[in-house]
Amino acid sequence: MTLTLGEGSGPLRGLKVVEIAGIGPGPHACMLLADLGADVIRLDRPGGQGLSLVGDPRHDLLTRGRPSVAVDLKNPAARDAVLDLVADADVLVEGLRPGVTERLGLGPDDCLARNPRLVYGRMTGWGQTGPLAKVAGHDMNYVAVAGALHGLGQDPERPHFPSNLVGDFGGGSTYLVIGILAALLERGLSGQGQVVDAAIVDGTAHLNAMASSILADGTFKERRGANVLDGGLPYYDVYATSDGEHLAVGALEPQFFDTLVTILGIKDSAPSQAQFDQYDDLREALTTTIASKTRAEWAEIFDGTDACVAPILRMSEAAQHPHMVAREVFVEHEGVVQPAPAPRFSRTAPSLTLRPTYAGEHTREALTAWGLSGVDELIDAGAFVQA
Repeated sequence: MTLTLGEGSGPLRGLKVVEIAGIGPGPHACMLLADLGADVIRLDRPGGQGLSLVGDPRHDLLTRGRPSVAVDLKNPAARDAVLDLVADADVLVEGLRPGVTERLGLGPDDCLARNPRLVYGRMTGWGQTGPLAKVAGHDMNYVAVAGALHGLGQDPERPHFPSNLVGDFGGGSTYLVIGILAALLERGLSGQGQVVDAAIVDGTAHLNAMASSILADGTFKERRGANVLDGGLPYYDVYATSDGEHLAVGALEPQFFDTLVTILGIKDSAPSQAQFDQYDDLREALTTTIASKTRAEWAEIFDGTDACVAPILRMSEAAQHPHMVAREVFVEHEGVVQPAPAPRFSRTAPSLTLRPTYAGEHTREALTAWGLSGVDELIDAGAFVQA
């Protein structure tokens, strides 16, 4: 196999990124960079990462778009070789605990000394500073302390967390990529690189700015299912259909609410939006009416209307929805149905390149493509492993 640089077609084509592989938000950020055209070389542990939720590495979409090199970072020769990669890179991304890359001789000072223009992206849960900085944690821990988890869900007895979307990927990888791109733009002015400290607690708190606004305004109720966007309003909630499926009803504005009750046939009998003291009756009317038909029947009835009603689809169903098909939101690549790169660009459309890889699959080819010398000798010395 022969790997070459510059195969991506997105707006980041030509950007060179060294990824010291971690789990969760770090790989997601590098997937995003690769999707947008960057050349990313993924430095994996021999044998792969310790925690994987995917049995077959070739199904792990968070590793798509970039070759995998297996490296023993404790080997001095490997460290020196990684610094050689860094010397010609634009970005380094690492998601290890604070202090680990420093102990390996690959910390910000080491890397910026070799390449003062480098943007050094750090992805952690708690951040590089603070009393919890070196404590273990996962998505739900960070989202909990950031104040976001308490309000999630409509269950008054306990909060419910939406997988790891809010923390790892919403407050984590998204903000890491924003930080990297901002630092690259600034580098164009100053000519200097810098460190991006992306913490899930920081990003999650920032994501929650609207709720912070309402809290400051004195109108936010710190209990679940009691506010405008968490099910506190009967016309912005989830309702069961006759077949045990559900609809998402989001008719906030008066014109959308009017369309909703008109289509449901309850405009003359149900309380209006202005009748706050009758919201229980309105919720009951919506519940009873929506429960009279199947999800598919309601989806057809509401299709193309401004009632702000959508069927709640399973992941396996979403790829078949007509709108998702028309926009090609999901694509099949190397036999796997997966989300297409996002967002979209008018001139430099991103495209998928390498399928997900297993650790060390491209060690020799990738290091050679990046111009590293003495690759075979480094493999023979155990600094790198060709799987």
